[in-house]
Amino acid sequence: MQGRKAIPLTSAALALTALAGTATAQGVVNVFNWSDYITDEVLEQFTEKTGIRVVYDVYDSNDTLEARLLAGSSGFDVVVPTATFMQRQIAAGVYMPLNRDLLPNLVNMDEALMAAAATHDPGNEHAVIYMWGTTGIGYNIDMVAERLGEDFDVDTWAMVFDPEVAGKLADCGISWLDSPTDMFPAAMAWLGLDPQSTAAEDFEAAADLLLSVRDTVRYFHSSQYISDLANGEICVAVGWSGDVLQAAERAEEAGRGVNVWYAIPAEGAMQWFDMLAIPEDAPNPENAHAFINFIMEPEVSAAITNYVWFPNANRASWEFVDEEIFNDPAIFPTAEVAETLFTGVTYDSRTDRLVTRLWTRVRTGQ
Repeated sequence: MQGRKAIPLTSAALALTALAGTATAQGVVNVFNWSDYITDEVLEQFTEKTGIRVVYDVYDSNDTLEARLLAGSSGFDVVVPTATFMQRQIAAGVYMPLNRDLLPNLVNMDEALMAAAATHDPGNEHAVIYMWGTTGIGYNIDMVAERLGEDFDVDTWAMVFDPEVAGKLADCGISWLDSPTDMFPAAMAWLGLDPQSTAAEDFEAAADLLLSVRDTVRYFHSSQYISDLANGEICVAVGWSGDVLQAAERAEEAGRGVNVWYAIPAEGAMQWFDMLAIPEDAPNPENAHAFINFIMEPEVSAAITNYVWFPNANRASWEFVDEEIFNDPAIFPTAEVAETLFTGVTYDSRTDRLVTRLWTRVRTGQ
């Protein structure tokens, strides 16, 4: 994932922190993860099994995580960077190599997915896939049908990038991720450009496209769309697969007649990996390994997927994933859809500056 709003500690984290009297200072693991991205039960089970207390905190963007790590002495033992950001952090010496002797559950991981992640971490030396997903389109089925007709196409970036289509949907609310590393490649895919391009002219073309439909966008945010889709406050959101599907589940549970679902655009969509990694200066590296190894237990990985609706890379866990989730191509893409996916690119400093400048133009509409 590329960004979300930080929230207070979960109830489980607070409860686990309260266990300080029953665990020594050595029995602690400090975890920094995306918000709403694990079950309280998993944290509790880890402490019950190992006696290690979990101190759990959350962040909402890779930039926030990177700033904490590059400053040094973050105090975290396990963090969850997106692979494209992790690649440059590895080059900066942020992470320690994993001790595979302490990770026997690595045998459970899918070789093809780990190989894909290895493009950012050669040999998977520094990290293990936590969850992965795609960046696509969340939509309110009924609200969109009212405006586009019953036979509307949703598996296309035209929903947000075609001025005629987006113009018909603007009144019911369109949101974009506040994440240039998601939005620019998506725009390039719609334009027929290489979404992995780092050419300045391709970023300029993508920015021009985004500016051409900027006035159809209600807001930029990387987590608000979850509740807004679930409540019927917006009808279309560029978002991350599991987040949109969580919105769909919340809408169904609320019973207000809001029908939400997710589509992977046929023109191509980003496939991203969130990774479990250990900072070089982690105060409790053995406990960090114990935590990562626990997450790779098949039933644990399955429990997280069943909660967050993001696919995991733990092949041994798939038999424990709810059938409804595992067989849904919006979550676990078919082989045909998988061929249209592309991975993100780690930008160099010059490209970063260009992206930041152009994204500021898009955000401000100037």
